[in-house]
Amino acid sequence: MKKIIPNLWFSRNAQEAVEFYTSVFKDSKVISTVYYPEEGLADFQKEFAGKVLTIDFELNGQAFTAINAGDEFKFTEAVSFAVFCKDQSEIDYYWSKLSAHPDSEQCGWCKDTYGLSWQIVPENIEELMQRPNSFQILMQQKKIKIDDYL
Repeated sequence: MKKIIPNLWFSRNAQEAVEFYTSVFKDSKVISTVYYPEEGLADFQKEFAGKVLTIDFELNGQAFTAINAGDEFKFTEAVSFAVFCKDQSEIDYYWSKLSAHPDSEQCGWCKDTYGLSWQIVPENIEELMQRPNSFQILMQQKKIKIDDYL
């Protein structure tokens, strides 16, 4: 068992989100699904009776748990997941799949349709950031274009 597993709270759409993420990331799978009980729920939980409670899944070998719940909590840019890409083609692929809010794009960061933030970056980002004017280039970009650093 993994020692640290991010738990992601979704507003009534955890199953939809997991299906989306596992379609985007090629090396992905659903591990298990747990359902709310049919009876014995508090009044505020009754709408969830028999529906998905949690889904354990993996994206590129990283374990996650999706929690299917109410509107109490939302994602913010304070937490993001970095996707390290081998080349521009892979950056373009993930960007096209995950970026759903153009107003939130900056420096390789994007936000998906569920409000989760992603950093879509080249796997050699540390090397690229050592080049002259790299910080200024990065600050001008939304989606990272590797050729701009060369």
